[in-house]
Amino acid sequence: MAGHLEFNTSMSDVLVVLGAAGIVIPAFARARITPVIGFILVGVLVGPFGLGRLVGQFPALYYVTITRPEAIAPFAELGVILLLFEIGLELSFGRLWDMRAQVFGLGAAKLLVSAALLTLVLVTMHHDVPAAAGLGIALALSSTALVLPIAGTQSPVGRRALAMLLLEDIALVPIIFVLGAFGPGGTSGAALFATLWRGGVIVLVMLTLGRFQLPRLFASAARTKSPELFLAFSLLVVIAAALATAGAGLSPIMGALLAGLLIAETDYSREVEALTAPFKGLALGVFLITVGMSIDVGEIWRQLGQIALGVAAVLAAKAIVTALLLRLGGASRGVAAEVGLLLASPSETTLIVLTAAAAAGLVSPENAQFWQIVTALGLTLTPLLAMIGRRLASAVDSPDETRSAGAPRDASGQALVFGYGRVGRLVGAMLARHEIPWLALDADPALVAQARAAGDPVIYGNVANAALLEKLHLESARSVIVTMDEPVLVSRTVRRIRAAHPDLAIIVRARDADHAAELYRAGASDAVPETLESSLQLSEAVLVDMGVPMGPVIASIHEMRDELREAIMRGGGLEQKSRLKAAGLRDRT
Repeated sequence: MAGHLEFNTSMSDVLVVLGAAGIVIPAFARARITPVIGFILVGVLVGPFGLGRLVGQFPALYYVTITRPEAIAPFAELGVILLLFEIGLELSFGRLWDMRAQVFGLGAAKLLVSAALLTLVLVTMHHDVPAAAGLGIALALSSTALVLPIAGTQSPVGRRALAMLLLEDIALVPIIFVLGAFGPGGTSGAALFATLWRGGVIVLVMLTLGRFQLPRLFASAARTKSPELFLAFSLLVVIAAALATAGAGLSPIMGALLAGLLIAETDYSREVEALTAPFKGLALGVFLITVGMSIDVGEIWRQLGQIALGVAAVLAAKAIVTALLLRLGGASRGVAAEVGLLLASPSETTLIVLTAAAAAGLVSPENAQFWQIVTALGLTLTPLLAMIGRRLASAVDSPDETRSAGAPRDASGQALVFGYGRVGRLVGAMLARHEIPWLALDADPALVAQARAAGDPVIYGNVANAALLEKLHLESARSVIVTMDEPVLVSRTVRRIRAAHPDLAIIVRARDADHAAELYRAGASDAVPETLESSLQLSEAVLVDMGVPMGPVIASIHEMRDELREAIMRGGGLEQKSRLKAAGLRDRT
């Protein structure tokens, strides 16, 4: 009977989590708001400090609340593990080696200086020095689980945030051991040495086996052509790696990161990334719900002034330290400000370190609970801080900041290329080959500096800034070519330019036929769907290899391109797809 009751309780909690995901993700996506806030609010609502406390009075609430938060805690931990695994997949040992100076230099400086400043602040708030030091190092940590999904790992902001967060994830285990060693009756140095020794052996074994065995094992799974088997094997690798490092006394997230790095070196990394992404998103949502469940709104109200002061002190100290260190390291004012605000909140690992500090006797249970509430509120504010950081970065970084003295200042008489990534560089090269004057803009300062050093006419600029578009004098440009792979920003940019310049030629890179139809409605002169162009190029290669003369092949490709363009402009993506099917081609979007 007890087992049956426990099963019903677990199923009720699962239904609440899945129901929250089904409501939060689409609702917040439609409002173009990160679902992070939604999941945390759901946790506050259905947790033991929300509707859960009313189950005794209203038994029906049992089915829409989470009555045992500890039951879903393992799934929350799995979300963080899968997140670190995905980060490892996006990295590689080569890229990690290239980042070593930022990881162990900038990352270590941010952690230590932030911890020292917070310790001083806590001492002034009448904490004794050992407790202040324990709280300071805990609160100096920043949230990998929230920051990287917001910032990514490829942008200037994302790369710098990633470097700092990697150092903190690596340092988590030593931090816990040091806190235990300094507590009353704490961990001995011999125990710390034994853990590090075992962990080193485990990591070495994983590196050796992973390098030689993972490619073969994934090849065997791929040969079965079974997505289910491939997915099962992928999850097996990451969970086994996490358990291996956890068994050695290290953090399971270290094993997950290492598994991702090893798989990133194989030919199957993108397939693994695509298959595991949905699990990461759902598990991360569970983690955020557990964060919300730890927030006691009543306790916040009773200590509102003290909690607000604590949150403000942590956010201000970390933001200032991070921004100053980045400026000293050569980052632009905008990047420094955005990263500083993005990393200002405490971390999910702060909760782990606070628990360890309380267990070691460094921090009293009351103080630990107080700072856990501060941490949960700080995590809740992370998306808001990210938004403020983006706006502040746009305000403090001017388009002139990264230009050299003789750089062109507008697009008069030139073709203007928005975005100088892979596609933008190729467009620029073709314009230069045909001796057409051109100017490119990109929001990545490092990329702009590299392009300028190579002699390319590229300036810094964020096309989301309407004032920048006005300064470029687009009315005298020959054309505008938009190459960014950000559909919402691209559509908004095209609509804004067309409203101001009705006769300007606007050529846009589109993801697929539906996106192209949207861009035509926004005012694009020509929208080029990547998927259709790749299909046409493939068809051209097939026909030529089969012996069809080049002239008729090129003519038929041009004819098909014109037909598809007319179909997109006339009927949008759905009609275009039917025409593709009738023509024997299939749109794989």
